[in-house]
Amino acid sequence: MTDTSPGWELYRSFLAVVREGSLSGGARLLGLTQPTVGRHIDALEQSLGTALFTRSQGGLAPTELALALVPHAEAMSMAAEALQRAASGEAEEDRGTVRITASEMIGTEVLPPILARFSEEHPRIAIELVLSNRSDDLIRRDADIAIRMIRPTQTSLVARKCGTIGLGLHAHKNLIQRHGMPQSVDDLTQFPIIGFDRESSIRRLKDLGGFPLSRELFAFRCDSDVGQFAALRAGVGFGMCQYALALRYPDLVPVLPGAVEFELDVWIAMHEDLKTSRRMRLMFDHLAEEMTAYTREAAR
Repeated sequence: MTDTSPGWELYRSFLAVVREGSLSGGARLLGLTQPTVGRHIDALEQSLGTALFTRSQGGLAPTELALALVPHAEAMSMAAEALQRAASGEAEEDRGTVRITASEMIGTEVLPPILARFSEEHPRIAIELVLSNRSDDLIRRDADIAIRMIRPTQTSLVARKCGTIGLGLHAHKNLIQRHGMPQSVDDLTQFPIIGFDRESSIRRLKDLGGFPLSRELFAFRCDSDVGQFAALRAGVGFGMCQYALALRYPDLVPVLPGAVEFELDVWIAMHEDLKTSRRMRLMFDHLAEEMTAYTREAAR
């Protein structure tokens, strides 16, 4: 019996056109010609028996059905990428690709030298790094290895706890010279505080020392941890910072230590099926060793 279901290349072009809004944009994204992408869209629409885009001079607008197909096409895309990574190196060789996901702060401030040391030892292993504060699903192979601030719950994962990271309120010394040092948690309402913009982001933080958090409290609002850290180093306001990172920037001073602080666990996780891959084991063990050392540095 002949399988007439659309092939992945059709959905790949479909996803590119949805993302770029035009055949030409989708073609550039994929490195294909515009007529080729156009033929893929026509073939997919013919196979499904319905139009997927509304065509106009402004480009292509996806129909409601097309938007409903996007999550499934994205799942196919992630599966195809995982398949490509799995096929990129022999199981017992230190070559191929490893895809890592980590939070913004860990990915930008902590991992670069750690990954540089790994690359020096294993130059044939390519590294892909995804910066995200959400917990990417390793079960679906969004990434091979994850560094998470919460304990993984899926039973099919191999996970190792590396320790805890302490975070506390900090400020640039110049800001403290201008505004003074708060003497209690209640004093914080009189000082410029760095925090989040959206309520969903604010809920990521716990109440600090029993101090209620709200959007109105923050004089500088940014939902990016990297953006907040840049503002903290620039002296925009008082903000939370990992103690270990603050030690690397002598101008950052702890504020109300012991009163406004919390800890985050650090876990390294990967799917148990990847244990047979040498490059995955090498990276997993390297990250676990290095992050364990970092958490010791982060301990106050």
